[in-house]
Amino acid sequence: MEKIVDARGLACPQPVIKAKAALKDMTEGTLKILVDNEIAVQNVMKLGNYSGLSPSSEKKADKEFEVLFHVNGEAPDLTKTQEEEACAPESRRKGLVAVLASDQMGSGNEELGRLLMKGFVYALTQLDELPETILLYNGGARLSVEGSQSLEDLKSLEALGVEILTCGTCLNYYELGEKLRVGSVTNMYEIAEKLAAAGTVIRP
Repeated sequence: MEKIVDARGLACPQPVIKAKAALKDMTEGTLKILVDNEIAVQNVMKLGNYSGLSPSSEKKADKEFEVLFHVNGEAPDLTKTQEEEACAPESRRKGLVAVLASDQMGSGNEELGRLLMKGFVYALTQLDELPETILLYNGGARLSVEGSQSLEDLKSLEALGVEILTCGTCLNYYELGEKLRVGSVTNMYEIAEKLAAAGTVIRP
């Protein structure tokens, strides 16, 4: 038996609450929970772990995730699942701004520079404290558009609440104005404001 909980579009902690309610009636089968952001995935996965269900998750498309619980023969223990109803803690560090002014990291070999930048953007997703904002300008504007190798990592950061801002003048200069796929367009005044208010600026 497969049961589906569609929690897309629901704010935390509603996906967890709906999944927990569905589990109360289950003794065997698969519970599939549909959510649209990675914070919800983390919280629903935590419910599965607390319940001893060894959950798994998969990203199906942009803003479309599946979490699977497998119930085998008996109702899961939901007596120790109060903590997981809290939303995932805020992981952004206020005032931390990452500036990506190129699609390459360092100087020298261009191919190596692009590989290093790809690794750097991925590394941002793994920080215990995420940036509050990521600013992309000049060549860095190429990172947030269609075809970028860093696009999925930037989308993951956005799903975790990180503000992604790409310079509109730069997009137009590189003729990429119609290809932006994550975050929003910004201008030089807002970039100056973000930098002036930043407590810490990361510049790879």
